[in-house]
Amino acid sequence: MDYFYLIPLALVLGGLALGAFMWSMKSGQYDDLAGAAERILFEEDDRPAPDKPPRESGLSSNTN
Repeated sequence: MDYFYLIPLALVLGGLALGAFMWSMKSGQYDDLAGAAERILFEEDDRPAPDKPPRESGLSSNTN
């Protein structure tokens, strides 16, 4: 069984993954890790939903 082609394949895939990681670092993907987590907690536009009156069920007690 000749599996020696798997070594270069693994090296190429590892190189691609490393290249993608380096590109993401260079483009600033990891600059503000806590910003989105804090922004969702402290966003000013969030308000609780207004209280709605309970909906009537679809069943009617009238039997005509």
